Amino acid sequence: MNAAVDVLQSTHQHINRDRLWASLMELAKLGATVKGGVCRLALTDLDRQARDIFVQWCKDAGCSVTVDEVGNIFARRPGRNPNLPPVMTGSHIDTQPTGGKFDGCFGVLAGVEVLRTLNDLGVETEAPLEVVVWTNEEGSRFAPCMMGSGVFAEKFTLEETLAKVDADGVTVGEALNAIGYAGPRKVSGHKVGAYFEAHIEQGPILEDEQKTIGVVLGALGQKWFDLKLRGVEAHAGPTPMHLRKDALVGASVIVGAVNRAALGHQPHACGTVGCLQAYPGSRNVIPGEVRMTLDFRHLEPARLDSMIAEVKQVIETTCEEHGLTYELTPTADFPPLYFEKGCVEAVRGAAKGLGLSHMDIVSGAGHDAIFLAELGPAGMIFVPCEGGISHNEIENAAPDDLAAGCAVLLRAMLAASAAVAGGQQAA
Repeated sequence: MNAAVDVLQSTHQHINRDRLWASLMELAKLGATVKGGVCRLALTDLDRQARDIFVQWCKDAGCSVTVDEVGNIFARRPGRNPNLPPVMTGSHIDTQPTGGKFDGCFGVLAGVEVLRTLNDLGVETEAPLEVVVWTNEEGSRFAPCMMGSGVFAEKFTLEETLAKVDADGVTVGEALNAIGYAGPRKVSGHKVGAYFEAHIEQGPILEDEQKTIGVVLGALGQKWFDLKLRGVEAHAGPTPMHLRKDALVGASVIVGAVNRAALGHQPHACGTVGCLQAYPGSRNVIPGEVRMTLDFRHLEPARLDSMIAEVKQVIETTCEEHGLTYELTPTADFPPLYFEKGCVEAVRGAAKGLGLSHMDIVSGAGHDAIFLAELGPAGMIFVPCEGGISHNEIENAAPDDLAAGCAVLLRAMLAASAAVAGGQQAA
């Protein structure tokens, strides 16, 4: 065990729960909604104000702050060896239009609280520590989501990203300049010693299992499709049932097939039809066309492909039976991801060492950690959120759970710092 961890455990000092909570509530004032949530879209003036507060808090904690070309902010606490790659943590502070106080923001401010706690205890780490605010994780104003970490990991090019436009025709580059966060730091090519991200679960499993910490093993693979079914519009009265080519009837069969495929490939399988539009949309016209989205998720690549194959077979059979044609267009493909074993063990070991109830869990949503995992060892820490509700103004989390997740983050980062210094993987 490294000396920094010894200091924390021997003094029995933990995260300052009230300070962490106060920081979250202060940030939540920027874009606060009447229902208790937050609307703070990426690269708006409210986002600028939130960024400014983060920067000031980190400078007050003795950090140097840099901003890269896509607006990612890096607050660096020096280590004994400045040549070591940093142990990083972070998330995002942009929200959904009807977002909550904790999604993303907890991960950022848990990182700030880690820095403050280390300062309180006079702990010096071997490797530098960095807390990062990633630009436009939500993708609400600019698509795609996870934009800043995606450019950092060279999944998206800087040039194409800066040219992305919002609904009003404003580009990412223009918005960055407008809020003063088009930074000079090069956006890619930086070494990552390890990366941890603390996050509310955004699902109901931890609460249902009465566990405080989710040890995140990885993230579900995702494959999305747009499906267009084409039949024939006809009058709802004179057209006999057996002569109809009703695209919506066909769609209903496919919706059921998506659901059955997910139920048949448990655990970890999810299947969703999130959007469905019938045309022409008149009450007395048989729908001649349906456009719908298909979302498949699984942790195992083979089972993900099996789900899709089953639904494709249903699509073909249904179209034959109902006289329809179809177009199935892939729109997203994220392979399943397993986080680095050393980082997973660092999280699990921290939870055990703190005496916190915990369980292994898989992320069903996308997070910046997924991209960072391609640059170095990475892991995630989940804490419960009330009712599993997120991307919602009533999103809520308990102060004690948030502090527990932050304490796990601190210990995992210290273990990773020692491992980086020893030339080992985080463990």
